[in-house]
Amino acid sequence: MLSSLKNMFKVPDLRNKIGFTVLIIAIYRFGAHIPVPGVDFGAVQQLAAAAKAGGVLGFLNLFSGGALTRFAIFGLGIMPYITSSIIIQLLMVVIPKLEQWRDEGATGQKKLTQATRYMTVVLALLQSTGLAYVFGKGGTNALLGTTGTNIILMKHFDVSHVLLVVLTMTAGTAVVMWLGETITQRGIGQGMSILIFANVVSTLPSQGSRIRAEGGNLKFMIIMVVVIGLLVAIVFIEQGQRRIPVQFAKRVVGRRMYGGQSTYIPLKVNQAGVIPIIFASSVLYLPALLSNVIPNNSFQRIVNRYFLTPTNLVYILMYGLLIIAFSYFYTAISFDPHQQADIIRKQGGYIPGYRPGPPTERYLTQILNRITLPGSLFLALVALLPTLLLSVWHIQQSAFAGTTLLIAVGVALETMKQIDSQLMMRNYDTFLTK
Repeated sequence: MLSSLKNMFKVPDLRNKIGFTVLIIAIYRFGAHIPVPGVDFGAVQQLAAAAKAGGVLGFLNLFSGGALTRFAIFGLGIMPYITSSIIIQLLMVVIPKLEQWRDEGATGQKKLTQATRYMTVVLALLQSTGLAYVFGKGGTNALLGTTGTNIILMKHFDVSHVLLVVLTMTAGTAVVMWLGETITQRGIGQGMSILIFANVVSTLPSQGSRIRAEGGNLKFMIIMVVVIGLLVAIVFIEQGQRRIPVQFAKRVVGRRMYGGQSTYIPLKVNQAGVIPIIFASSVLYLPALLSNVIPNNSFQRIVNRYFLTPTNLVYILMYGLLIIAFSYFYTAISFDPHQQADIIRKQGGYIPGYRPGPPTERYLTQILNRITLPGSLFLALVALLPTLLLSVWHIQQSAFAGTTLLIAVGVALETMKQIDSQLMMRNYDTFLTK
């Protein structure tokens, strides 16, 4: 990896791609600091201070790189696109047309991408309308656990003012989507992942300083040692995979013999990535959002006690169980043993010791369930270990360190793999002569 970091700036084409990616990230971060029209900056500062305690707003603010609490034009960040992508993947299981598009190759992928874009705009409209309503009418108590504050300066809360805020934030989301796709086409790495990486990494210094201010130097150093250990473990697990051998039978066509090759199916230990954490967090934040529309004092007390404090032990237990459950759920959706067994059979292949068809499908399902368990337990451990330490020490500044590390390490590893492949492509003559 160190040699790749050294050599990637020596190749002009690769150097230009890296420079272009950095430029797009700079434009994105600049837009994350430009507020929408008619914002009360004093109220925005109160909102940013409240988000530091974690909870619903803190988690959403993590994925926007702080742009949400600034009420910036890129305040929604990349979350509408992530949500849209997840919804499209889930709908592939129940809508045959989407499954047909997936199997059509490049043409079908373009249709799926277009559908994802349209759904992103729709979600951005809905989310920006909800934010304008909540922050414009002082209804932020459901998100922050405090009394509401008017973020938007409005003499009258009318349709024209709300429409201005909604259109600005929706247009910002569309621009963010375009920036991400531009990085994918002309830059280095997967564009949306790079923007998420920029968001979560930008919050690390402030998160560390808040933990140090509340817990002291000793506890801060212990947290740093734990984070470094988690960093090593994440790299180890992210690279870990179970390789299922596949053998292709020999066949004679005319006077030539084809097949007889052997390959493998790589099953990652952490097949679901960071998606289960996002799903689990979204489910736990539903009661907090419902408390905004259910005027029941008992329900609101339960929400304030168990769902608005990430360091609460009940919250931690529910969070861990949901991560494990969603790991199995998303792995079952992203990898279909029946489809994989059918592909192997159609290509004339087989797994040694197992007949093609249902026996291969049962074997793949068994292996997938077996490696998903340690992967889901690892995800829960990474997401909860820093929070457990903060809970034991009664530190209320939840930094979402586990989620941040998973995203940062995963994106960094994938980007370095792409850089390595491009370096190898451009130096294949030297590679073949060694």
